[in-house]
Amino acid sequence: MSEFALEPFVLGRGTGPLRGVKIVEIAGIGPSPHACMILADLGADVIRIERPGGQMLTGGSHDLLNRGRPSVALNMKDPAAVETVLRLVEDADVLVEGMRPGVTERLGIGPDDCFARNPRLVYGRMTGWGQTGPWSQVAGHDMNYIAITGTLHGLGQVKEKPQFPTNLVGDFGGGSTYLVIGILAALLEARASGQGQVVDAAIVDGTASLNAMTAAFLAGGGFKEERAANLLDGGAPYYDIYETADGRHMSVGALEPQFYELFVDLLGIRETAPDRFDATRTGELRGIIADAFRSRTQDEWCKVFDGTDACVAPILPMSEAFEHPHIKGRGVFVEHEGLTQPAPAPRFSRTEATLSHPPAPGAGAHTRAALLAWGIDDVDDLVASGAAVQLD
Repeated sequence: MSEFALEPFVLGRGTGPLRGVKIVEIAGIGPSPHACMILADLGADVIRIERPGGQMLTGGSHDLLNRGRPSVALNMKDPAAVETVLRLVEDADVLVEGMRPGVTERLGIGPDDCFARNPRLVYGRMTGWGQTGPWSQVAGHDMNYIAITGTLHGLGQVKEKPQFPTNLVGDFGGGSTYLVIGILAALLEARASGQGQVVDAAIVDGTASLNAMTAAFLAGGGFKEERAANLLDGGAPYYDIYETADGRHMSVGALEPQFYELFVDLLGIRETAPDRFDATRTGELRGIIADAFRSRTQDEWCKVFDGTDACVAPILPMSEAFEHPHIKGRGVFVEHEGLTQPAPAPRFSRTEATLSHPPAPGAGAHTRAALLAWGIDDVDDLVASGAAVQLD
């Protein structure tokens, strides 16, 4: 069991460091709900505004990106629904939206509309290409965004073709992570200045920032723009992945001299391994390491390297990662409301984060309760008119 408190959800009762911060989320897919999941995990009171029927590719009681906040269904084609969002904004600290540039303006809930109601509001915008630029109105997805930043080109150890790591680098690394950073920075500034602002978080911007070390290597002149040719991309035999006797794999990251020396001893190749800095024998060293790993199963190698500084770890599917001694011992994943899921991150010594509300079973599951909790007292009229929908 994790150290995190697992309590029934109560509106406005988050225990993390963002307790008391109120956020209106205009539901999207991918990075914007992930950002709001993080903010809710950290204690913010987030109200999720969805279209009746929900979003494509999202929703349901298993959708962990929607945990920690209630679902309210509003028909944004109805002026009463638009007015409801603006009334929520009056009492909010942040609004988050992940639509194409200009969509919220056309709906009547753009930055100017919201600032007119609440000048202190932080207006967080999540897009792939950004609010400006020649492609700002063009459709795209994670691999497209990371492709033009120079990031996707170097990913993977297959020289002939780049390999994309699902949507971790763009949507969640360069996207939601940087949106959260921007929102927290703007919140801090707003408390000093009394003025809100727009946070324009673009996946292309964040991904380029994530890849700053590669830009530094390139500027230094020693970086090869090809895959599996550099220190950290599989070009070095001592920073690579190796197959074991049972067809599984081990990760090797023995970069520093003292870690490498321990690695060759534990792997049993001290007498046969050539100088690792001899570029003419790189292939030979890689072959020796590969042959050694293929001589035992993954479990057998885990017993050899467990708890050592050789920088070797097994590569596990997520279902097995749940049971790894370190992951389990630290409580990296927890079981809550019948779902095994990542615990809130990062951790805090005093304002402990809480997993509270499970993902809503559908759009509008909490329309009445959440709107009433946020001070909207004419909910029944909104539901009766069709401006709001309460899922039965």
